[in-house]
Amino acid sequence: MNIGWREHPKRWMILLIAAVCCVGIGIWLIFNRGEQPVPPPVADKQRAVEVWLTTGDQQNLLTPQKPIPITDQHDADPSSSVFSTQESDTSSSDFTIQIDPDKTYQTMDGFGAAMTGSSAHLINQLPEEQQEQLLKELFSTEGLNMDMVRHTIGASDYSVDESGAASSYTYDDIESGTDYEMEHFSIEKDQEVVNMLERVASLKSDLKVLGTPWTAPAWMKYGEKTTNGWYLDYNDPQVYEAYARYFVKYIKAYQAKGIPIYGITLQNEPGFTSDKYPSMSMGSEEQAMFIRDYLGPALQDEELDTRIIAYDHNWDQAVEYTSKVLGDEQAAAYIDGSAFHCYAGDPSAMSEVHERFPDKHIYFTECSGGEWSSGFGENLSWQMSNLIIGAPRNWAKNVLLWNIALDPQGGPTNGGCENCRGIVTINPEHDEITRNVEYYALGHISRYVRPGAVRVDSTQEQGQLENVAFRNPDGTMVLVAANMGEAEVSFDVVIDGDSFRYILPSQSAATFRWKPKTEVER
Repeated sequence: MNIGWREHPKRWMILLIAAVCCVGIGIWLIFNRGEQPVPPPVADKQRAVEVWLTTGDQQNLLTPQKPIPITDQHDADPSSSVFSTQESDTSSSDFTIQIDPDKTYQTMDGFGAAMTGSSAHLINQLPEEQQEQLLKELFSTEGLNMDMVRHTIGASDYSVDESGAASSYTYDDIESGTDYEMEHFSIEKDQEVVNMLERVASLKSDLKVLGTPWTAPAWMKYGEKTTNGWYLDYNDPQVYEAYARYFVKYIKAYQAKGIPIYGITLQNEPGFTSDKYPSMSMGSEEQAMFIRDYLGPALQDEELDTRIIAYDHNWDQAVEYTSKVLGDEQAAAYIDGSAFHCYAGDPSAMSEVHERFPDKHIYFTECSGGEWSSGFGENLSWQMSNLIIGAPRNWAKNVLLWNIALDPQGGPTNGGCENCRGIVTINPEHDEITRNVEYYALGHISRYVRPGAVRVDSTQEQGQLENVAFRNPDGTMVLVAANMGEAEVSFDVVIDGDSFRYILPSQSAATFRWKPKTEVER
């Protein structure tokens, strides 16, 4: 038995006293730690909103702003400097945007513009290094980050040859007779566009290309054999068979170049023709018949998953036209959705079509600015309201503008609009690139809302403070907002108990991006 403690009683008493003191100090520290400030979790420090601003006076052009701290509404003091995120404003806000991330709408496919023959030619006029810089700026994370382009199947009113001269053509042009088997089919006249799209595809591996014809080959038409106007020869069923074969060959020819065709529309602006440039009419009943009896089965037989998209014209005629095409159940079985332009009517037509045919997608495929409206602030407001915000709020899965690039004269043209504006203007004489209002409007959504993002519910004040909200595939939230008025507005954004405040100048747009609480805590 160990009896050492009996031999050294004083030593053991000292050790016992020391132990008691240590325990006492520990207890004191535990009960008094609340007197010292406790640092917030690391995740809370990171909870802020990124902001990019474009103002009507052009003093800010997609300019990054100071991040806004996110406030938990349950704990916030409305008069605190944390709750008031711009300057020292402690007044109530003009509006509140309530975001409900659990109420979802359509999934977004992408944003971009059209790589017309004119656009490709102008880009090619720049020095090689400048070309590369511009393409990266348009199609990579270094700039607009566009991930969708519209492509004209054959010539449009913005098609040129290698010299830049106006050029009208299709992929099966013959001097006389017919070519039902497409023996003369060739995309050779598209070579400049093909080369440009190959370069874009190398920058954007998931690029989506939407193809649209302005006209069928002239020999397929009733009446005058011309690319400019008229319509398919409805008396000859072989024409429809050949035209379906034409689409199949187009899809395969571009796929062979490494340019997959994501979708096709049947006819650009089927309710309008012109003798000035490539065009063709196609009535709604004819379009339904062509899809039902020819094109749909042809793509199915070839096991092509390219989307068939109907209509492709202005908002004002959309309900009547799509009712007949999508209302044909056999045709609708092959149709993915319908496409819209901005030149007449308003975006609400897309919602009406969606309500009638909720299982069919909505696409927005063309709008151009021009010299008929030159004010930056007015243009920014209109484009944000009707296109960047208005199209997604009315179920559009995408937003496509018209020409990527035009010259200072609005060309080169092939008989169409003489004062339209590209998203950039290229002056080939001086190798100058000007970024237009369309560039900045598009950038407010294309840079930050990624393919696969889901639109979520948000409240808005139509005509005053308009907005649209998304949840990206990585969980980040994006809000795009625009002030249409002549005075600044303040507003609170509220989502799942979190909030932040912002003051948006008149005729201005802002994009907000942040990680919601659930994402930060993961």
